[in-house]
Amino acid sequence: MKKIEAVIRPDKLDQVEKALGHLGVGGITISQTLGWGRQKGNVTEVYRGTEIEVRLLPKVKIEVIVKEEECDRVKHVISENAQTGKIGDGVIWTTTVEDFMRIRTGEHILD
Repeated sequence: MKKIEAVIRPDKLDQVEKALGHLGVGGITISQTLGWGRQKGNVTEVYRGTEIEVRLLPKVKIEVIVKEEECDRVKHVISENAQTGKIGDGVIWTTTVEDFMRIRTGEHILD
């Protein structure tokens, strides 16, 4: 099994979530987070007439556990639906899941 983690723009969450649902993904975890990438988050905004420098930008982190054969398709769907073509669209990475257990049943699910 693989764990796919994606950090995307908050305004793209609904679109990505719907696309994953249509794909048949069995469950997702969403976290609100802050961060910066290549651009280092150096964005100047005006708040109540005062310019402030924003270093940590609001993002959303999506976590999905899928079978290995579904991994590329899920990454493609996330990327396709999260992309705006602008700096700050986000990142996707995968890791191998050694074990997966349902708490309620104690059932271990492996590829």
